[in-house]
Amino acid sequence: MDGFWRLNVMDLRHDVLQIIFEALKSLNEELPEDQQVALSEDTLLFGGESTIDSLSLVSVIVDVETAISTQFDRPVALTDDRAMSREPSPFTSVRTLTDFVVELLTEKA
Repeated sequence: MDGFWRLNVMDLRHDVLQIIFEALKSLNEELPEDQQVALSEDTLLFGGESTIDSLSLVSVIVDVETAISTQFDRPVALTDDRAMSREPSPFTSVRTLTDFVVELLTEKA
Protein backbone atom coordinates (compact mmCIF):
# COMPACT_ATOMS: atom_id res chain seq x y z
CA MET A 1 0.00 0.00 0.00
CA ASP A 2 1.57 3.31 -0.96
CA GLY A 3 1.66 6.29 1.39
CA PHE A 4 -1.08 8.24 -0.37
CA TRP A 5 -3.56 5.34 -0.24
CA ARG A 6 -2.71 4.63 3.42
CA LEU A 7 -3.29 8.30 4.28
CA ASN A 8 -6.66 8.29 2.51
CA VAL A 9 -7.75 5.10 4.29
CA MET A 10 -6.73 6.64 7.62
CA ASP A 11 -8.75 9.77 6.82
CA LEU A 12 -11.68 7.60 5.76
CA ARG A 13 -11.42 5.56 8.96
CA HIS A 14 -11.45 8.76 11.02
CA ASP A 15 -14.54 10.03 9.18
CA VAL A 16 -16.36 6.71 9.64
CA LEU A 17 -15.46 6.62 13.32
CA GLN A 18 -16.88 10.11 13.78
CA ILE A 19 -20.12 9.05 12.08
CA ILE A 20 -20.44 6.10 14.47
CA PHE A 21 -19.72 8.34 17.44
CA GLU A 22 -22.44 10.75 16.26
CA ALA A 23 -24.91 7.85 16.09
CA LEU A 24 -23.94 6.85 19.63
CA LYS A 25 -24.29 10.46 20.82
CA SER A 26 -27.79 10.49 19.35
CA LEU A 27 -28.57 7.28 21.20
CA ASN A 28 -27.15 8.73 24.42
CA GLU A 29 -29.56 11.67 24.16
CA GLU A 30 -32.38 9.16 24.58
CA LEU A 31 -30.83 7.23 27.46
CA PRO A 32 -30.67 8.02 31.17
CA GLU A 33 -27.26 9.31 32.20
CA ASP A 34 -26.36 6.10 34.03
CA GLN A 35 -27.05 4.02 30.89
CA GLN A 36 -25.20 6.10 28.32
CA VAL A 37 -22.71 4.47 25.99
CA ALA A 38 -19.02 5.37 26.07
CA LEU A 39 -17.61 6.96 22.93
CA SER A 40 -14.62 4.68 22.47
CA GLU A 41 -13.43 2.26 19.81
CA ASP A 42 -13.52 -0.42 22.50
CA THR A 43 -17.20 0.12 23.30
CA LEU A 44 -19.08 -3.16 22.89
CA LEU A 45 -22.16 -2.91 20.70
CA PHE A 46 -23.26 -6.54 20.58
CA GLY A 47 -22.96 -9.53 22.83
CA GLY A 48 -23.36 -10.39 26.47
CA GLU A 49 -21.25 -7.53 27.81
CA SER A 50 -22.76 -4.83 25.61
CA THR A 51 -24.74 -2.09 27.31
CA ILE A 52 -26.84 -1.55 24.18
CA ASP A 53 -30.07 -3.50 23.70
CA SER A 54 -31.00 -4.92 20.30
CA LEU A 55 -33.42 -2.10 19.40
CA SER A 56 -30.79 0.51 20.22
CA LEU A 57 -28.24 -1.33 18.09
CA VAL A 58 -30.67 -1.35 15.15
CA SER A 59 -31.17 2.39 15.61
CA VAL A 60 -27.40 2.99 15.62
CA ILE A 61 -26.96 0.86 12.49
CA VAL A 62 -29.70 2.75 10.62
CA ASP A 63 -28.20 6.10 11.67
CA VAL A 64 -24.74 4.99 10.51
CA GLU A 65 -26.06 3.67 7.16
CA THR A 66 -27.92 6.92 6.55
CA ALA A 67 -24.97 9.14 7.46
CA ILE A 68 -22.53 7.06 5.38
CA SER A 69 -24.84 7.21 2.37
CA THR A 70 -25.21 10.97 2.75
CA GLN A 71 -21.57 11.82 3.41
CA PHE A 72 -20.04 9.50 0.82
CA ASP A 73 -22.89 9.57 -1.71
CA ARG A 74 -22.86 5.78 -1.71
CA PRO A 75 -25.50 3.49 -0.25
CA VAL A 76 -24.26 0.86 2.18
CA ALA A 77 -26.06 -2.09 3.71
CA LEU A 78 -24.48 -3.05 7.00
CA THR A 79 -26.76 -6.00 7.72
CA ASP A 80 -26.32 -8.07 4.57
CA ASP A 81 -25.54 -11.80 4.54
CA ARG A 82 -21.81 -11.15 4.59
CA ALA A 83 -22.06 -9.09 7.76
CA MET A 84 -24.39 -11.52 9.49
CA SER A 85 -22.19 -14.56 8.81
CA ARG A 86 -18.89 -12.90 9.66
CA GLU A 87 -16.78 -13.88 12.66
CA PRO A 88 -16.23 -11.84 14.64
CA SER A 89 -19.41 -9.90 14.03
CA PRO A 90 -18.88 -6.40 12.63
CA PHE A 91 -21.23 -5.25 15.37
CA THR A 92 -19.10 -6.52 18.25
CA SER A 93 -17.55 -3.14 18.98
CA VAL A 94 -17.14 0.35 17.60
CA ARG A 95 -13.74 -0.74 16.25
CA THR A 96 -15.09 -3.77 14.35
CA LEU A 97 -17.96 -1.71 12.93
CA THR A 98 -15.57 1.03 11.82
CA ASP A 99 -13.29 -1.48 10.13
CA PHE A 100 -16.24 -3.15 8.38
CA VAL A 101 -17.62 0.14 7.05
CA VAL A 102 -14.17 1.18 5.78
CA GLU A 103 -13.83 -2.20 4.08
CA LEU A 104 -17.19 -1.70 2.34
CA LEU A 105 -16.34 1.81 1.23
CA THR A 106 -12.94 0.85 -0.17
CA GLU A 107 -14.19 -2.10 -2.22
CA LYS A 108 -14.34 -1.62 -5.93
CA ALA A 109 -17.87 -0.97 -7.10
